[in-house]
Amino acid sequence: MPQQTPPPAEATTLLPGQVTVAGNPLASASDVYQAFRAQRRELGNQMDGLESAREDLSTQLAMPSVEGAAKTGLEQRITAIDARITALDKQIADADAQVAKAAAIPGAAVEPPEPPRTGPPEEAWVLGGMFIVVVLLPLSIAYARRIWRRSAKIVTNIPKELSERLMRVEQTVEASAVEIERIGEGQRFMTRLFTEGPAAHALPAGVSQPAGAQSRRPDDARS
Repeated sequence: MPQQTPPPAEATTLLPGQVTVAGNPLASASDVYQAFRAQRRELGNQMDGLESAREDLSTQLAMPSVEGAAKTGLEQRITAIDARITALDKQIADADAQVAKAAAIPGAAVEPPEPPRTGPPEEAWVLGGMFIVVVLLPLSIAYARRIWRRSAKIVTNIPKELSERLMRVEQTVEASAVEIERIGEGQRFMTRLFTEGPAAHALPAGVSQPAGAQSRRPDDARS
């Protein structure tokens, strides 16, 4: 008798997107879930690209210099992109439904494990905060009050010890200012005298000099 060959194994789908051959699944539920999520991300990226291209075309179409055939071509391209966006929106809705179905399968949506902690434990931070509040804060307040009291005593003693000295310094500064003003007046007078010369003090022609008045000479001004 001729041997009968077994029929080929048929592929059946037990879960959304999960294909099995002869009862053996080719992918786990988690793999199918991740595949649907990757498909959804790719569709979203395509949608972002189409929307960006449509914004660029709308900006070009709004320019006043675009007229005639160029304007018609931009409008046709925008219409084509709108059709693609509408079709892609339907695909995204289907992908969202597939992701939701795949997530409902037990073991499909597995949260990634938390990374191991490498720093100090949380108890160390709590104890450190309590130590700062209970020990360091009172010490810092007491030290600040001690410095403030010491500085207050020094400030109250300064006017009594230096008041007379400050008054003498003020008198010396005032006297020096008066002497400097006198020296400045003398220098300005001598500068004007040397610059203008004796002719500046002579009377104009035709004007008689009053009796008893004597012209001042530079030698007299110097003396």
